[in-house]
Amino acid sequence: MGVTFSGPPRRVNGFARRAGWTARRLAWLLFDWTSHFWAPTVAFTMLRIGWLNRLRLNSFSLVVLLHAVCLSPGAAATSLTIEGSHFVVNGKPCFLLGISYYGGLGASEDSICKDLDDAQRYGFNWLRLWTTWAGFGSDVSAVGTEGGPREPFLGRLKWLVVECDRRGLVVDITLNRGKASRSSPAGGWVPDLASHQRAVETLVTALKPHRNWYLDLANEHDVRDARYVSAEELKALRETVRRLDSARLVTASFGGHDLDEQEMRDSFVEIGLDFLTPHRPRTADSPHQTEAQTRAALAVMDRLGRPSPVHYQEPFRRGYGGWQPAAEDYLVDLRGAIAGGAAGWCFHNGAQNGAPASQPRRSFDLRDKRLFDQLDSEELKLVAAVNKAVGEWSSIPNQNTRDARKLSR
Repeated sequence: MGVTFSGPPRRVNGFARRAGWTARRLAWLLFDWTSHFWAPTVAFTMLRIGWLNRLRLNSFSLVVLLHAVCLSPGAAATSLTIEGSHFVVNGKPCFLLGISYYGGLGASEDSICKDLDDAQRYGFNWLRLWTTWAGFGSDVSAVGTEGGPREPFLGRLKWLVVECDRRGLVVDITLNRGKASRSSPAGGWVPDLASHQRAVETLVTALKPHRNWYLDLANEHDVRDARYVSAEELKALRETVRRLDSARLVTASFGGHDLDEQEMRDSFVEIGLDFLTPHRPRTADSPHQTEAQTRAALAVMDRLGRPSPVHYQEPFRRGYGGWQPAAEDYLVDLRGAIAGGAAGWCFHNGAQNGAPASQPRRSFDLRDKRLFDQLDSEELKLVAAVNKAVGEWSSIPNQNTRDARKLSR
């Protein structure tokens, strides 16, 4: 069995995209009408009351097909699982090559589809999306500060997960603990365990039919500020997910440091996480340390008897501080992650701190301009090169390829 990307890169023309939107909207409308009953039941009812004489039979059949095949709970197209220290997508070992898309719920469908087209063209196969996100005068959170549904953004999240599922893309769904601040005074966070649990329940229930996403329970949960979530609280949140969806993959990210053995032990034994998501230091030396740090983490997990993926969902980025990483810095970091045996890596991007109006804001604000139109020359140089770098994954004698050989037998 070879190591592959999930979902081939594809581009669609404008007519096909508009036709797809129309069909999806009709399908969602029918989905609401059926209240989860089979579409043919509705078709029979509509025939009885004479509505079908206003529709061409072939158009209605298309909607029924979309509902029954694409939107029914058992019809998910993309499945993410774990085997040893790597991820598996639709039964094939897969390195997750991702991109930050934090404020994605504020973007239009047209912008999202264009960004996803570009992401797949460059070889990306997952994106990281925050469901508690506010800034620059806008709150695009899918859940409110009490943890309940927040429309229209929860509906937009459902649509985005379905669209990624159809394309073969994985989605990182992230929550974060917090409190009112100058940048997000009224939302973009959950303040306590009770609201956090309700948020988990809201998201897991809404997205359960689809197997192409995992949940980051709490971004940088170990940072001792408003983000902090204790191991005891994380265990309770993990149990909530397990009760609602026993097969859902779950992590909880660490902020700004490499992990020691106790932190790894707590993650697996006490909390019950499925894989590690450390956010490594953001210094000029960091890219050259990634390979060794990854090997060290995998060795600790072997000693613990818990081989699991190391997933770099938020490395350094441009615009964060004084060091402005170049394309080659990202590539050194990515190659180090691959050589060390990591299971995934993300091209992180965000607002340009210190610049007028923090522009470009990149994934931090996608309301007015899509992501790929905000990337600078170094970032565009990077995205053009990542596919080749990850294409080397199957030829490197690390833990991932050893596991892949086991699977192929």
